[in-house]
Amino acid sequence: MANSHYLKKYVQMHPDNKMGWYLLGKEYEKAGQHGKANYCFNQSGGIFEAFETSKMPSDIWKEYESKLLQQAQDKDRRSVRIRRALIVFMLLLLALVPSVDAPGQSKKAEEALLNNDPERATAEDQQQNAGNEGSRHAAPDEDLVIFTASQEGGFGAGGTQMEPGPFTHTHLLQGKLAVLELKKQGKWLIWNREMPLSYTLKNNGPGAIAYQSYNPKACNCQPSDGSKLSGAAFAWTGEQEEQALLYSAIKAYKNNTGGFPEKMSDLLRPFPGNWVSGTTEGMKEAFQPLLQRVKTEAAGQEPTDTNEVADGAKGKGPFSKTWGNRPFFDEPLKIVVDKSNHRLAVVSGRIILRNYKVGLGGIRTPEGNYVITDKVMNPNGHSDGEFGSRGMQLSGTNYAIHGTNEPASVGADESQGCVRMSKTDVEELFDMVPMGTPVLISKGALPDEVLVPTERFHTDREQDQTNPQKTYHWL
Repeated sequence: MANSHYLKKYVQMHPDNKMGWYLLGKEYEKAGQHGKANYCFNQSGGIFEAFETSKMPSDIWKEYESKLLQQAQDKDRRSVRIRRALIVFMLLLLALVPSVDAPGQSKKAEEALLNNDPERATAEDQQQNAGNEGSRHAAPDEDLVIFTASQEGGFGAGGTQMEPGPFTHTHLLQGKLAVLELKKQGKWLIWNREMPLSYTLKNNGPGAIAYQSYNPKACNCQPSDGSKLSGAAFAWTGEQEEQALLYSAIKAYKNNTGGFPEKMSDLLRPFPGNWVSGTTEGMKEAFQPLLQRVKTEAAGQEPTDTNEVADGAKGKGPFSKTWGNRPFFDEPLKIVVDKSNHRLAVVSGRIILRNYKVGLGGIRTPEGNYVITDKVMNPNGHSDGEFGSRGMQLSGTNYAIHGTNEPASVGADESQGCVRMSKTDVEELFDMVPMGTPVLISKGALPDEVLVPTERFHTDREQDQTNPQKTYHWL
């Protein structure tokens, strides 16, 4: 499997290259991983038949493989060189940036000197300096750690500069900014409760920021131990998932009812008003700030102002542990079902938060865009019945995402069209997405790798979410 790393990267970047899929399949085949090999061969289309059934000389595809691997390795080395150069450039830039005087400050001092009052000039100058330095460079808080996550090798969630930029808004960096690394798979960025620490930025006073890399490939070094930050990072990722659920629920409530939920209990009504399955202490704290953000967005205004960001930099509010004092996920949650490899993902924009294995019905499972219209616990009154312990109705159909009493069918095409999930997975999904969540069912959209945390997402339920008045006949 020495070549599989580069081949896997290559097909992620070039999913339409049939030969790349075929070569990756051969690597899996040699390693005895026949399931993965067959998946790759299916993606390779006619290339597989051309080389396997016609017995074409092996030196032809081996020569192609050699060139392809060389190309992927060269690109890998170029990426490492670019990252190193960027880090050096940043450090040089920080060292060369001069201090900037406040506008009008020198002019006031000159006017005072012309009036033959040097003591007044000195006093006014010092007072102005103290005021500006206090607002621009508050004393760093050594104990404050804030977080964000960015694409591996990048400086923002999309590989671009983070906003607000820590190098141009140093007064907001009152403690240490820890940046976690989002791995990239094809067009997707992979969220994980235990993402590796990429680097930190620390405010060491006016005009001084300390950069510490924790990625040995990026710094070509043996990085410092980041284990002390891992516990805080794990807590932060959990808070972001809670806020993503709540933000999505408020948006869905507004889209479906035309009004805003004015209190948390508006989202926690008994079935069928159970927009969310339950709550957490973090969700209760974040409700009003998130509600105000959604209202501001609905009015077409920018939801984050300077005062809010500054308060976050001082450790205040539910978003204070996130860079920019705003939720990390700025797009509502969505469910994507990939029929080609039996996967169901929870996504926000191009970030995958979960990727589950599911059972489907082959051609019986419809494709298209839907919305979750009902969320019910123990469909038909049974937690171990044919629909398991949770069910989520798809709009305008007789299909649902639900559990099953046939766990072996998960990963296969044995349903009549519904999406089947294991008990643990469907119960986490039920808690993680609100009613009104969009659902896209298609082919070929998701990575094959299953993505579930050891510690599952869970809310504390406060309302009855069963529906004993109805017998469901999902397919």
